[in-house]
Amino acid sequence: MSKFSRIAVYCASSDEIAPKYRNAAVAMGHAMADQGIGLVFGGGSVGLMGTIADAILERGGEVIGVIPEKLQDRELGHTGCTALHVVDTMHTRKQMMMDLADAFIAMPGGYGTMEELFEVVTWAQLNYHRKPVGVLNVDGFYDALIAFVQHAVNEGFVREELRHLITVDQDPARLLEKLEAAHVPDLDSWLPNPAKREA
Repeated sequence: MSKFSRIAVYCASSDEIAPKYRNAAVAMGHAMADQGIGLVFGGGSVGLMGTIADAILERGGEVIGVIPEKLQDRELGHTGCTALHVVDTMHTRKQMMMDLADAFIAMPGGYGTMEELFEVVTWAQLNYHRKPVGVLNVDGFYDALIAFVQHAVNEGFVREELRHLITVDQDPARLLEKLEAAHVPDLDSWLPNPAKREA
């Protein structure tokens, strides 16, 4: 069994996507459920959100949704969740998802998924949490983003030791294994200390 009780998964709400992405979401959900890992997600019934939630529920796993009132009012909330939290804002939603999860995974998605991925990576960088962050790179979906992160490292905008804050794999089971072994660097190990500079 995994050391993670729950993982927050960020992913697409779009239904206009290729079957390979839905298949990957099912595989991710089954891999999590088989290891006893519950899902924390955006609470939606559409797109990959609905797909991974259904995959975990069919294996008897825990599914916790967190959805803003604005989206719930449009009847987008997943009705089969173990628990569905309806919150006031997107900020509250993201904070609650972070608090409920022991790790984070971004599957393919759009603007919202990218924002959530980089927010949890930034918070890990600054040690607002010490939880690992993974990317399920389905059929090379994130290749360009991974290359961009390396470009930012090469240009000095991201420290080399922080490049590994994002753990990547295309296989759900292997990604979970890598997240188990992932390490978030301590803030003092890379952030310059003003007191030491002045000494």
